[in-house]
Amino acid sequence: MTLLELLQLLRKHLKIVVLLPIACALAMALASVLVMRNTYTAQTDMYVLASSEGESGGALSSDLSASQMLTNDVAQLLKSDRVMSDAAEDLGLPNLNAYDITVSSESTTRVITLSVTGADARGAANVANALAKNVSQVAREVMNVQSVNVIDEAPVPQAPSGPNRPLYIAVAFMAGLFLAVAIVVVLDLVDTRVRTSEQVEELLGVPVIGRIPEMKKVK
Repeated sequence: MTLLELLQLLRKHLKIVVLLPIACALAMALASVLVMRNTYTAQTDMYVLASSEGESGGALSSDLSASQMLTNDVAQLLKSDRVMSDAAEDLGLPNLNAYDITVSSESTTRVITLSVTGADARGAANVANALAKNVSQVAREVMNVQSVNVIDEAPVPQAPSGPNRPLYIAVAFMAGLFLAVAIVVVLDLVDTRVRTSEQVEELLGVPVIGRIPEMKKVK
């Protein structure tokens, strides 16, 4: 099937090609509103201060790799069971399973970024701040860290961070369009009826030398 034939086929079944993608997009829009709950992301930044810095005021052994290793250790400590359970206890929660917690740090700094995503905006901010508080206490006990200083406390998010409804709707529309094209092509493949003189010539291998027009009955 050539591209021109495909375009002619799509034009012939224009209703399917137009209505099916729109129906898929509307269904996804409805599902995203009724089923998908808004999520909110609270974020806080922390700076890792080594114990040696409190005494000498110098860099951590003036070694960037050692500094980054220490920062990575603190980042991992943020996700430890002890820090998680201590933060949950401070907030009066049984656990933090309802929140998605991500920790990231750049390779050239000792700044750690903590992001907490949940269905409750204030709850996400409270969890982020509680984790930052508890990781500083635990880091002082088990690591060569003077403190983990909070640069910016996590504010309460004012707008949802997800779900990305426009993206889901656009994907549903494109999926409906591909499905419509597939349906049209399959319908054409299973249709074995002969409709044109060109199809007759192709099937029989002989030219068409005449046609009999269809006559409508006159009352």
